[in-house]
Amino acid sequence: MATGTKLDPWQLKTPPGSSEYAMWKDDSADPPTIVCQVGSTQLKYQFRAIADLHAMLKRHGDWLPLGGTDEQKPAPAGTVEAWGRDAGNPVGGWYGLKKGLRGRFGVYMPPLLEALGLAEVTHDAKNNKMRAI
Repeated sequence: MATGTKLDPWQLKTPPGSSEYAMWKDDSADPPTIVCQVGSTQLKYQFRAIADLHAMLKRHGDWLPLGGTDEQKPAPAGTVEAWGRDAGNPVGGWYGLKKGLRGRFGVYMPPLLEALGLAEVTHDAKNNKMRAI
């Protein structure tokens, strides 16, 4: 498995398997960041999202819909995407750090948790979900 550095990023696919992307940790950022490179687009999420999302899934105890959507669209209630931007989560709002590109948390973070052995993710054409391991 990759080490999750810029030189050795995690190579991932979206839950339906339709798009490939890379993620790595940037320890030099404040706060520490997960960089998500999708083609020429770069999204950034707080690194703590990995542990926070895993803890929330453990508490939830069952499958949770992903609900991934862009920042400009409302997130479906009761989804990973909605939690990733909710004022009641551990960071008090968005885990995404790049204004205009803070969404898609429910698309790009679940496969990372799966690759790290922290979660299971379904891989259907749409309406995917995840749960903690």
